[in-house]
Amino acid sequence: MLSVDEQLKVILSGTMQVVPLEELKKKLAKGEPLNIKLGVDPTSPDLHLGHAVPLRKMRQFQDLGHHVTLIIGNGTALIGDPSGRDSTRPPLTEEQVEANAKTYVAQAMKVLDPQKTTIVHNGDWLKPLDLSKMLELMSQFNVARILEREDFHNRYTNGLSISLHEFIYPVLQAYDSVVIKADLEMGGNDQIFNLLAGRDLMRSMDMEPQVALTVPLLVGLDGHKKMSKSYKNYVGLTDAPNDMYGKLMSIADEIVPMYFRLCSTLPVDEVDAIDKAFEDGTADPYKLKRQLARNIVDLYHGEGEGQKAEDAFDAQFKKNEVPEDIKEFPMSLVVTNDEGKVYLAKLLADLEICKSAGEGRRLIDGGGVKVNGEPVAPKSYNVDPTLFSAGTTVQSGKKRWAKLV
Repeated sequence: MLSVDEQLKVILSGTMQVVPLEELKKKLAKGEPLNIKLGVDPTSPDLHLGHAVPLRKMRQFQDLGHHVTLIIGNGTALIGDPSGRDSTRPPLTEEQVEANAKTYVAQAMKVLDPQKTTIVHNGDWLKPLDLSKMLELMSQFNVARILEREDFHNRYTNGLSISLHEFIYPVLQAYDSVVIKADLEMGGNDQIFNLLAGRDLMRSMDMEPQVALTVPLLVGLDGHKKMSKSYKNYVGLTDAPNDMYGKLMSIADEIVPMYFRLCSTLPVDEVDAIDKAFEDGTADPYKLKRQLARNIVDLYHGEGEGQKAEDAFDAQFKKNEVPEDIKEFPMSLVVTNDEGKVYLAKLLADLEICKSAGEGRRLIDGGGVKVNGEPVAPKSYNVDPTLFSAGTTVQSGKKRWAKLV
């Protein structure tokens, strides 16, 4: 294994908090593989780059010689993690959880080394818990401490509902750490309370407590809000190579360094050099975005796919001759109707490509409307919302253009 300092250089790159850092140093100094824990509640079948940030950090631990335990929360998902929520999360059925878990694992293995990953389901030990054991676990926590959590505190002071079962979530997540004997648990920065709860429970059971490590939330393609499907500013891990490449080329220049650090496979030294180039003004954002997009497409679709996507991107944009001064509009203009479709005729008006929805319909019927260079068929007034994401271009003819951001 590398020295403690060499490992820390990799581990601390792109992290928010390590609590406590000195304990992590002592664990690493033993020279033995650590058991790194990540618990995930499969609440959705599709992952995006934001979900993959902790997975990338886990892979770095694996490359340093450590072992990863990926906990599929088929027990805790029935409650729903309240972290960062301003309302109670709707519970999922067991069938939904199991279906989502299968796709989650398949996507996670695009990042993790299967040979160094143990996959377990916390329902195996949580569902059989009897009342006596539950009371024993719950007696290790107090309500006052749990109400210190920012999300619970805000809901309590604002008079918003907090269901009793939500208090149990951090208790069960902490018990997961006890069961698998975690050395370090990872999570998003909004998870810090739950991670520290694991430390407390392990200590109360005379175990060596885990270290808590948090990673930042990834900013979406718009450069402002966190990456989320609901904000339509995401890059899905299962996006087609060309779509993935195109979306990544649309990110704001200022978040390119963040994406290299949190999403790419580049070594830490190379990412540090990119940071420095942006700081001293010598960086070429366009060139670096192309490198980033190739790297990420290769990661999720295989070596060489990034170059193919880049060639397709160049051919498409050369063909369409996208103007450099293209006017940009917010993704919030893309709204769905009662049928779950986007009324394209009105969107054309909102994008200032035409003056009214009526004129928009005539443009569509005339065959002159294109989305990302692809012609829209006549009479296609209501279109699928998946056509639009940050970076999508909409045009009518050669002079009327708009870009969504």
